Amino acid sequence: MAHGSDIDTFEFAFAPRFSRLLRLGGITPETTLVTVTDDEYRVRFGGWKLNTPIANCTGTCLTEDYAWFKAIGARGSFKDKGVTFGTSTERGVCVLFAEPVRALVPGNLMNHPGCTVTVADCEGLIAALERRGVHRNPQG
Repeated sequence: MAHGSDIDTFEFAFAPRFSRLLRLGGITPETTLVTVTDDEYRVRFGGWKLNTPIANCTGTCLTEDYAWFKAIGARGSFKDKGVTFGTSTERGVCVLFAEPVRALVPGNLMNHPGCTVTVADCEGLIAALERRGVHRNPQG
């Protein structure tokens, strides 16, 4: 993580057993990053991007122990309409949004009320968002 007065960046935690599969989709440490500024929350995950004003972020929660087929890669959930950008099955941070955002599909075909990212420094990401007024939720 890089930390400055106005920008925090978080690298994804790449589980070695999924790296080859992710690389086939263009998802590598060089093409993935979460960035938090005083104004914006941004995720870059291979060819996918999610950008939303920090004011649209309403909460965070730490989540853990995912099934690989629900967590690895860029995935949308039919159950809760959330999006996951996953490189590991161990843990991640879910960020909730007041207004759902687009990420997986161009246009407004599928908007997401939350986004889970499997960054290496989950606590650091939660803290960076807390410093900008985004509250941590006690449970996922």
